[in-house]
This record gives sequence, structure tokens and C-alpha cells, in this order.
Amino acid sequence: MKLLAITQKVLIVTGIILPRLILPGESDAADPYEAIRNELVETRIANAGVTNVRVLDAIRSTPRHEFVPKSQLARAYFDMALPIGSSQTISSPFIVASMTEALDPKPTDIVLEIGTGSGYQAAVLSPLVEHVYSIEIVDELGEQAKRTLTRLGYPNVSTRVGDGFLGWPEASPFDKIIVTCSPESVPKPLVEQLREGGQLIIPVGERYQQTLYRMTKTNGELVRQPLRPTLFVPMTGEAEDTRQQKPDPANPHVVNGDFELAAEADQSELTDYVPGWYYGRQVVRIERAGIIGGANDNTTGRGGGDGAGVSAFARFTNDTPGLSSHLLQGIAIDGKQVTMIRLSGKCRTKNVQKGPTSEAMPVVAISFYDSLRQDLGTFSIGPFRGTRSWSASSRLMRVPPQTKEAILRIGLFGATGTADFDDISIEKID
Repeated sequence: MKLLAITQKVLIVTGIILPRLILPGESDAADPYEAIRNELVETRIANAGVTNVRVLDAIRSTPRHEFVPKSQLARAYFDMALPIGSSQTISSPFIVASMTEALDPKPTDIVLEIGTGSGYQAAVLSPLVEHVYSIEIVDELGEQAKRTLTRLGYPNVSTRVGDGFLGWPEASPFDKIIVTCSPESVPKPLVEQLREGGQLIIPVGERYQQTLYRMTKTNGELVRQPLRPTLFVPMTGEAEDTRQQKPDPANPHVVNGDFELAAEADQSELTDYVPGWYYGRQVVRIERAGIIGGANDNTTGRGGGDGAGVSAFARFTNDTPGLSSHLLQGIAIDGKQVTMIRLSGKCRTKNVQKGPTSEAMPVVAISFYDSLRQDLGTFSIGPFRGTRSWSASSRLMRVPPQTKEAILRIGLFGATGTADFDDISIEKID
């Protein structure tokens, strides 16, 4: 139980609020994970905005624990991405549910999935559509997913090992295509294999700056609708070989850490959206005076009496203990080239009270990962309690030498009240 408690503490600090765990012997049901899966759907997926009943039922009935490695079994029903080997991950349940809902699956749909991974997304789609064709470029992952899907009984899922950039031409045209890895731009073969009027759900963009789109084929062209900023593993093969913009892991930096960058016109309708960041929950970008304390509080944006010296910042507000309120950002960082960094930020709070655990408090946290996306540790500045005016905090931290990337997190993380953040930065220390 000590290891479990430590795991819970780390995950809460990094922004993953856990559902109640079922311990061995606690349930005599044929499916000992049923209760925790239902709780995951209610507290982490439905509450976060997924409303399609068929999709929610599919998440409830799909045994995610069958699709994760044994080393990750204890975290199978946490709302988080998990490593599955070969530098790949299984997406968080919320993202799987959100993408599936965006696809608007119909019982008559023929669907192409690019990036089989563990097979979990294909399994979720299986009861919702007529047939799923799924392609995985990594041999061992593709073969393992095929064995898992066959063993569990998904007869309407066909898999193959190959480069998803090329699609599955002999099975086309497809009513829907869902891509669970990120290319820099949409592969032309996928456009050709999508039927007229069909929909494509795909994350597109730079390695750590992506937007999930719904694209509808109209008169042979794709009409784009942005859905949310996101972070997926890259589409490898031809898509990665031809990528024009690549990250610089020797010089890590925070994108829009001062929140000066505003949304583009086609992104203005997105909720919880702050440019440069992804998976926002209960957050808004503020461009004007941020009045927390009422009419007599003179704290403002740029030139404010509290010394904030900014014209925009991110505000997190939460009234329900334990409910997520955060922003995340992926960062390229090579631990062999960057041995130490300074993590800095400013925070202002109003009536902040801790959430269900003592760790559910506002922080600025960074988690490091190796080339296989195994967690190497989390470091933070904070927590920030009660009511406080703008103040700056920083911390020097050593970067584990195995580090290949990091996830930066800011927010309330289950605490209640209001927290404003600004000037979030990472400085490489030579």
C-alpha cells in the first residue's frame, strides 16, 4: 500500500486526480473493474463534456486494463496516457472518448484508424460502427494489438502492420477516418481514401504544438473545424521523415508562458483554450484587469499596483473539490544536453482551499520522461494557498540524464477557489 500511496501523490501533484481504487478482494463481480470504470466515466469523462450516450457506454464496457502492459495495470483506469512500449502511448480515456464523439460514429460506418497502438481505440469503436480497419507501423505493437483484439472478441476489427501515411486503399472509401498520432500536415492518401462527405478526425501541427481537427470532405477538399489543442505521439514513417519544423531539445522553452498570444479567429469558439497549451480545464485567458478581490482591489494587468506587469494571464476557477482545472504543455528537452533548468512563474490566488487530498493545490509542475515515455520524476513550485497578491517563485532543478521530453502543468489540480498564473518560463542553466 505504500507504493500505491506514493503513486497517488505523484499523480495528483501532476494534475491527475484519481478515481477511487478497487483493491484486491473488494469486489466479487465477474468484472472487478466495472465499478471503477463507471466512476471514471462519470467523474472524468461525462463531467468534462462528453455527452454522446453511445460513446459513454462504449467506454464503460471496454476493458482498458486488457490493453495496457502489466507494469501499468494499477493505473489502467486513471485518466492519463500510459506508455505501452516502443515509445508509444495509450491515450487517456477522456481523449479517446472525446475523439470518438467528434467522429460521430454511426452503425453503418466503415472506419479507418491510423495508429492502432494497444488496440484500445479500435475496441471502443467496435460496438459503434459496422467495421474498423486499423493500421500500426510498429510491428510488435500491431501484432500484440491483433492478439488482444482477437482474444477479447472484436470480429469487426481488422488490423495490419504498415505505414498509416499510405492508408488502406483496398478497403476504401471510408465513411470516417480517425488518426491517433500527429503528422505535420494531412497525408494526401487519407484525403483520397475518404468518401465525399466523410469526416476525418486528426491532430495536426508541430511536434509539441498540435490542434485536433474535424475535417469534412466537400467537393474533394477538406473543410477544417478546430476542436481542441492536444498532444499526440508523432506519426512516424513518411510523415515524420518529411516534417519541416522540428523541436530543439537542447534549448527547451515555454510557448506563450506570458499568455500574450490570443486565439486565432477560427479558434475563438473553443472552450478552455489558451494558445500554446492543451487539455485546458476550467481556465480562461484574461486580457484586462483581473479583479479577484472586489471593487477595492487595485490589482490589474499591465502596470498593476501589485507589480504583475503583464497584460494577459491565465485564470483557473473551480467550485467542486477534486474537479480538474489545469493547462498542460509538452516540451522537448534532452537530459544529456540540458543538465539543469530554472522553472519560474507568478501566481495570484483568491480563497484557495485544498481539494480532497493535501496535494490537491495550485502548483507549477514539470514531469520528465525518457525515450520510452517512462516517468522520471516530477518537480514543482508552490503550492499556493489562501488569498495572495501576485508573487514570483522559481526553483532550480536537475534534469535526469535520460530525459527526452517533459510535460509542464499549471492550475488548481482539484483545489477550489481562483488562481491566476503568469510568466511561466524554463531557463536552461549552463
